[in-house]
Amino acid sequence: MNIQLTPAARTRMQQFLGANPRAAGVRFGVRKTGCSGYAYVVDIADRVAANDEVVERDGIKLVIDAASAAFVDGTEIDFAREGLNSAFVFRNPNSTGECGCGESFTVG
Repeated sequence: MNIQLTPAARTRMQQFLGANPRAAGVRFGVRKTGCSGYAYVVDIADRVAANDEVVERDGIKLVIDAASAAFVDGTEIDFAREGLNSAFVFRNPNSTGECGCGESFTVG
């Protein structure tokens, strides 16, 4: 599994994990939703399930469920601030399109 974190994403995830010391890591995956089909999920992983894959990048444990693995392999995760807004930004080579609002994506 090839997932990359930019320094900004790593710092933000370290903040999440610092506030949740019992977390198993950061859950990264997708869920079916939105206008285009899939949306990214980034959340605290309370536990690692039997079908989860754990990938460690720069000291951050990413917990990826088996159903999401094919959709997120190769993704670079960044974290950006723009004015008062901040969010994770995903550069995913598997994505073939995004909806107009940028909240969901499609795969081929």
